[in-house]
Amino acid sequence: MDRIYDNVAKEILDEKIWLLMGEGIIKIFLVLLLSRIIITIGKTILNKFFKARLRSPIRVTERREATLIKLLENIITYVINFIALLMILEILGLHVMPLLAGAGVLGLAIGFGAQSLVKDIITGFFVIFEDQFSVGDYIKINTFEGEVIEIGLRTTKIKSGAGELHFIPNGSIIQVTNYSILNSVAIVDVTIPNDGSTERAEKVLIDLLNSMEGKYEALIKAPEFLGIEKISPEEIVFRIKAETKPMHHIEISRILRKEISAALDASGIKSTYNGSES
Repeated sequence: MDRIYDNVAKEILDEKIWLLMGEGIIKIFLVLLLSRIIITIGKTILNKFFKARLRSPIRVTERREATLIKLLENIITYVINFIALLMILEILGLHVMPLLAGAGVLGLAIGFGAQSLVKDIITGFFVIFEDQFSVGDYIKINTFEGEVIEIGLRTTKIKSGAGELHFIPNGSIIQVTNYSILNSVAIVDVTIPNDGSTERAEKVLIDLLNSMEGKYEALIKAPEFLGIEKISPEEIVFRIKAETKPMHHIEISRILRKEISAALDASGIKSTYNGSES
């Protein structure tokens, strides 16, 4: 026991060991610091590059640019962190090349158990390549609906209207409904009493709708008066359709109800409303 104690004490008090440990800790710290700096510089250059493209006559859409920026930032982070990990292993005295060779064999063995991960990554690339949706789009995936916050290599983040953040594996994306690509349509039904004021109400509505062209930025063109949708002995239902910019149909529906209510009230015509959006 005395001999073992003497050997341990000798090793602990050996200055060379402490110097090597200190040198290793400093090297690891410098590797981590350098990796953080490189990641920050890489992201800064990436953002400046895309900002410079804003002035270029040839460029992709802003929504696609935002998606590509997020994806490339993720790739930069993963690659630099992987290289930093290899450098730290070398500092710790572990030979990286044999480990990588062994990892290749091991990776082949466990690859069959990581098929879902590979599927997530491949699907994520196809989502971006085919421009199915981008950051900022309002979409529906399976039962989840909301705004796309981020598209990563493995998952897509969607924020719902209630503020919930959903993490959806890309491999589970089978069907996507994108509400942000094509123009939306606002439908408003206006009900008036069947008391002989039909023609007067039609004229009031048509004049109002024509005056709305260019009044609201979200409106593509003047709303259309489609005519009588339903008729009964007690009431008549008119239908109005408005083409809007993507995801502005609810806003325009509310504006239409307000404008129509004021116009019909000013003409002495009572009315009620039913609205739908598509």
